[in-house]
Amino acid sequence: MAITTTFQSFLHEKKYSFIFILSLLFLSFTLLLISNSQSSFSLFSSLTSLPQPPSIISPEISPEIAVTNSSPIIATSPSSELGFRSSSPAKSISVGVIDFDKDLLKLNFEVCKGGVAVDFIPCLDNLKAIKSLKSRKHMEHRERHCPEPNSRCLVPLPRGYKIPISWPKSRDMIWYDNVPHPKLVDYKKDQHWVVKSGDHFIFPGGGTQFKEGVTNYIQFIEKAIPVVKWGQNIRVVLDVGCGVASFGGHLLDRDVLTMSMAPKDEHEAQIQFALERGIPAFLSVIGTQQLTFPDNAYDLIHCARCRVHWDADGGKPLLELNRILRPGGFFIWSATPVYRKDAKDVTVWNSMVALAKSMCWEVVGKTMSSTGIGLVVYQKPVSPSCYREREKNNIPMCDMGRNMSWYSPLQKCLPHLPPEASSWPPLWPNRLTTKPLSLPSAPLVEQAFHNDTRDWHALVANVYIGGLGINWSSVRNVMDMTAGHGGFAAALINMPLWVMNVVPVHEPDTLPIIFDRGLIGVYHDWCESFNTYPRTYDLLHSTFLFSNLPDRCNIIDVATEIDRIVRPGGWILFQETKEMINSIGAIFHSLQWSMTLHNDQYLVGHKSFWRPRGGRVQR
Repeated sequence: MAITTTFQSFLHEKKYSFIFILSLLFLSFTLLLISNSQSSFSLFSSLTSLPQPPSIISPEISPEIAVTNSSPIIATSPSSELGFRSSSPAKSISVGVIDFDKDLLKLNFEVCKGGVAVDFIPCLDNLKAIKSLKSRKHMEHRERHCPEPNSRCLVPLPRGYKIPISWPKSRDMIWYDNVPHPKLVDYKKDQHWVVKSGDHFIFPGGGTQFKEGVTNYIQFIEKAIPVVKWGQNIRVVLDVGCGVASFGGHLLDRDVLTMSMAPKDEHEAQIQFALERGIPAFLSVIGTQQLTFPDNAYDLIHCARCRVHWDADGGKPLLELNRILRPGGFFIWSATPVYRKDAKDVTVWNSMVALAKSMCWEVVGKTMSSTGIGLVVYQKPVSPSCYREREKNNIPMCDMGRNMSWYSPLQKCLPHLPPEASSWPPLWPNRLTTKPLSLPSAPLVEQAFHNDTRDWHALVANVYIGGLGINWSSVRNVMDMTAGHGGFAAALINMPLWVMNVVPVHEPDTLPIIFDRGLIGVYHDWCESFNTYPRTYDLLHSTFLFSNLPDRCNIIDVATEIDRIVRPGGWILFQETKEMINSIGAIFHSLQWSMTLHNDQYLVGHKSFWRPRGGRVQR
């Protein structure tokens, strides 16, 4: 999302040079229209409005007291014909006082009520809408059903809630009181998913298919399928039906970033366990709607007894995996139909064979471990020739374009392969800073991309890490609410944290570029609640999110949702207009956050443990 104030001043001060540059851009656009598809043009257009690195300085001690600080800042000024801003050291620091909107300072909040209050997810716990569903055959009850109007109650804290254990210790141990759900301990005790030990939950690395532990399982895949090289050609992975996300958690040791995905179902709090552990995870289900990921995104998709009927409804669930799997990408399926010979499993296997063949998926490996667990590995084609040569075209081809998959129904078709289908991203870590495959090839565009990467790196290194008063050692789960092209996340890549990159549905579709860079993210509409449990992120970052919200959004609703997502002791880091800061600063002040203002446009907030009248639930 561009820094509009700077770009506008640039237009005013350099209007004649801009007209010349605009002519060059028009010529570039014309060439692109001739040589590229309409979808490429939309990505080119969006890149000219990349989100700019904000210039943020050290925070004040309190919202009421202005202080000075000699910490370095990044001062930005218009220097690029595409609207980018270069970074240079500043000579002074400006710290201001928030002029709170008095009407918004008077807000009163109530604690959420009911049996699910502590773990309340508004769009997944709308019991009234769920009860009125006409069918649950296709997991409709696990999909989003947002309340109207939006919920503004504040989720209470579990009894005994503590600041989460820090990474990397948290991968193997969390506080019991923070996620007090013991059901999986008994339900999966023979599979060693999770074990209760005193005040802690322990995660020994077991799983339904991980009989010798998840580390051995990961090594087994790599040895059995040599083309799968963790952390090199395989960087972004989707783990469907992830359990407590031990697969994704241990792949982090291999420089693999895994989106662990599961619905909110009878496997109580599995995604909440994952996020409390500091492992990337997301609540979603393959039901009647497309997943909120772009086409051709993941290098590899994994399913270990994930309980998805891939051949159901004419094969729509597997066709959805095909949509989000990168051309040449792999699908690893470890389930009983692969290696058992009873009638039911054989029937499922035969259906899978026929479906995969009709999709032109090739089997690159089928193997059995010493523990009797088998898996099959499929690969998506990189050439359309197989589609044309199919004996039976019972699955038609379709052109979905680069439309955001937001409340979009599942399709029974095969999307045409993109022009770059025969290319694979560079090996990690070069992939992060190399021109993304989905980015149009035009010199101005490529230079803008590299400038953006450079500027975000400078800002994070020189300002964010040491100049804001944020305790980064306590930050593990980060969300960029306006991710743009992933520059903020890329700049944090060497920190012991991960970033959920969110591309708002009312903004240009840049999520394909984010995945091309080896990062992960989702589409979302910030007028609604996000698919995550309460208290699951340590820091939320955005660039002009509130200023650019659609008119149908209410800033109080968005602020309340942010309060739900952020852990006590967590942070927000927002760039906004001064007028908007006065408004949202007042809302967060009403929520008892500590707020500081910098350079009249940067807001840093620190969440307390406060809830209305204590707001704690006794279990």
